[in-house]
Amino acid sequence: MSNIVRIPAFTDNYIWLSVDDKGNALVVDPGDARPVIDYLEHRQFNLTDILITHHHQDHIGGVDELTKAYPNVNVFGPATERFPMVTVPCQALDDIEPISGDHSYRVLEVPGHTTDHIAFYSAPNLFIGDTLFSAGCGRLFEGTPQQMLTSLTKLLTLPGDTKIYCAHEYTQANIEFAINVTPYNKQLLSYKQQVEMLRKAGAATIPTILATEKLINPFLRTHQEDVIEGIRKKFDLKEETSQLEIFTKLRAWKDTY
Repeated sequence: MSNIVRIPAFTDNYIWLSVDDKGNALVVDPGDARPVIDYLEHRQFNLTDILITHHHQDHIGGVDELTKAYPNVNVFGPATERFPMVTVPCQALDDIEPISGDHSYRVLEVPGHTTDHIAFYSAPNLFIGDTLFSAGCGRLFEGTPQQMLTSLTKLLTLPGDTKIYCAHEYTQANIEFAINVTPYNKQLLSYKQQVEMLRKAGAATIPTILATEKLINPFLRTHQEDVIEGIRKKFDLKEETSQLEIFTKLRAWKDTY
């Protein structure tokens, strides 16, 4: 049995650390090595595995320092040339076996935020990087709207109890935007109150649950009538509109919100 720990970093990043009962640890997207090393050394845990979802510096910035401090660590990440630090290249539907823990992870290909973004899934836990946030999704820095829509649609096939471990505390800002899209979504309005209580108490809103996101996240609901109506009203659309166009306009709206 592994215990997942949240390590805050920078202004709103979360680094995820999974520790098994033998004291072996796995870290996901360590953009900063120091808080990870401090946590491990204080508790005398051994870092055995690093999982990387994509190449942005706030996700990989601490990898070099960690591999120097723990020279036998395995580094799992996308199988593309811009990840020279990766020792175990990962492609879609690979099943990887980290040393930490007693379970494997299925590699999911989820491009959109970047072209070679991947995620790691071991039921019920999904380490998703910057593809999906609570009430939102990642900005399209490299990928296309079609790629991101395909990636999010893929995530909808996972069980409803899937725990979404994304890398940023963006929930409140995402909710404010989502309410502009679907102002009469009762589940969203209720979720806003829950999130406000958590943040006032100094608590995190992540992980979130996929079943909740299916109800409140407009980027997972571009096929549903209230999101379609919100986009049609915002952009004064008169003709029949495809799901891809709805998603594209939704993402563009969020980019300038």
